[in-house]
Amino acid sequence: MSSIAAYYAGKNVLITGATGFMGKVLVEKLLRSCPEVKAIYILVRPKAGQSMQARVADMMKCKLFDRVREDFQKKIIPIGSELMQPNLAINSEDTERLLSCINVVFHCAATIRFDEPLKHALQLNVVATQQLLLLARQMQKLEAFIHISTAYANCNRNHVEEVIYPPPVEPKKLIDSLEWMDESMIQDITPKLIGDRPNTYTYTKALAEYVVQQESGDLNIAIIRPSIVGASWQEPFPAGKGILRTMRATNDAVADLIPVDVVVNLTLAAGWYTAVHRPKTTLIYNCTTGGINPFHWGEIEYHVISTFKRNPLDQAFRRPNANITSNYLINQYWIAVSHKAPALVYDLYLRLTGQKPRMMKIFNRLHKSMMLLEYFSSKSWDWSSDNMNMLMSQLSLEDKRGFNFDVRQLHWPEYIENYCIGTKKYVLNEDMSGLPAARQHLKKLRNIRYAFNTILLVVIWRVFIARSQMARHIWYFVVSLCYKFLSYFRASSTIRH
Repeated sequence: MSSIAAYYAGKNVLITGATGFMGKVLVEKLLRSCPEVKAIYILVRPKAGQSMQARVADMMKCKLFDRVREDFQKKIIPIGSELMQPNLAINSEDTERLLSCINVVFHCAATIRFDEPLKHALQLNVVATQQLLLLARQMQKLEAFIHISTAYANCNRNHVEEVIYPPPVEPKKLIDSLEWMDESMIQDITPKLIGDRPNTYTYTKALAEYVVQQESGDLNIAIIRPSIVGASWQEPFPAGKGILRTMRATNDAVADLIPVDVVVNLTLAAGWYTAVHRPKTTLIYNCTTGGINPFHWGEIEYHVISTFKRNPLDQAFRRPNANITSNYLINQYWIAVSHKAPALVYDLYLRLTGQKPRMMKIFNRLHKSMMLLEYFSSKSWDWSSDNMNMLMSQLSLEDKRGFNFDVRQLHWPEYIENYCIGTKKYVLNEDMSGLPAARQHLKKLRNIRYAFNTILLVVIWRVFIARSQMARHIWYFVVSLCYKFLSYFRASSTIRH
């Protein structure tokens, strides 16, 4: 057994955010790679009319847990909780239970919405962290507290060290100030408060790091800072409809993606190291790829498009294509030509056939998401990774195989292809046996595009060229020039032979 797996044997683990993307992968990895873990307590809140039990039952149905479903039923213990409430709304019986048995806490819960209202983001990302730390300080058997932050908590700096920087404002003062303000007042002052950070998410995650440092007491703490968390790379399985045609990004800017299984492996390794070696200071791990194995937005565009051309999605709206540009005006042009115009035409068709128009609404939501991402797709950062390298050097060969977070081994083209195919199979639930039909559909879309372009050329000829003598002269000059060039090319080829 590996040192990491041996450490978690017999341990009781508490995970917040276990029903989220990263939380689910963390739960699955613990059950699969640390099979002797005693129990995993997860904080769950009722959501959208669903009870806590119903949410856990839905979570268990996820394909992700296919290999550990039996252990899931035996070892997962849900605890009713609400992060927005005092004391996390955990009842006294459950509180006593957690205080008496928990050995390791993984705090993954957070709101990751970039446009979250400041008061709400502060409550979920900062106040809830404070309350969890208060609970953790009373846990009699706690050995490690691992806080999941983000590499972009300090995105206002070009170079980010593995340290906790002074906060933009004292968290307690901000919390007290926002208590008495109404939403409209908070909305008015938010831009001044967040300053040179792009959104409330990065702002409140920076405050949360400071809270962890200041209010951890004697706890053994580590902070994990992942960049853009993407689909899994190797485990538990590798992961365009043609709707998105343009996005604003810098082609040579680093797309700092980090596979979720890399983050989870580092998180579990950090939990082991923090508990066993008890570092004298809080260790921060910048979990990024840009400085070690860089990949650029322009490369992502190429590999995504080529993958979806080879493995098209069922009933694609248009042929996969994308225009990545850093120029605002060019981007607006492509939005008008490639997004809004086709959406208007398609919605008109839906209206005429008695259906509800929906494409313009889809594009409006898409544009809003793309605008929120522009800050991150147009810049590059330099992150230190000394602690990540140090932790890697502490792992045995067995642990390096079972809990691999060495991103130098990551082959980006293969990862992007698996990401796209994973989207097709597991997100859109499309069967790979439908590929021949999808390819035929793509050919049909190509023929439609050729027909449309031909008609457009005829219309342009009719409207702009056939009615203007000067335009006709220019057109005939260009055609004759092309003809002469072809004649010369043929003649020179004959002479050579």
